Amino acid sequence: MDISIHASFLPHDDPDAALAFYRDALGFEVRNDVGYNGLRWITVGPPGQPDINIVLHPPGVDPGITDDERRVITEMMAKGTYGGIVLATKDVDGTFAQLQASDAEVIQEPIDQPYGVRDCAFRDPAGNMIRLQEIR
Repeated sequence: MDISIHASFLPHDDPDAALAFYRDALGFEVRNDVGYNGLRWITVGPPGQPDINIVLHPPGVDPGITDDERRVITEMMAKGTYGGIVLATKDVDGTFAQLQASDAEVIQEPIDQPYGVRDCAFRDPAGNMIRLQEIR
């Protein structure tokens, strides 16, 4: 089989804040920005990697989700326990410094982990956990 990951999905609760974070702080390209009924789905991705996408989506819009489930999603997003992704860079310390200057919410400064990677962690404006690990 020849299978690759094309898109991952992360929720947002403020499309303008999400757009500013992923475009301006992370330097991702905006590939699509679709509005429907007052909601927005924004597709972003790293420059030079057109087949890798993150779709920033409004949470809980699936018609099969109950009001209780929407409440739980909202609560989990507020705690930062709903969505997450791991990104990679050749210079985790330099990238961390840039993200810290952008007022990203820092969760963990760069550290050498006992399992062999150097990484750091922060949250996007919606509370999604973003781990950034160094490619060695």
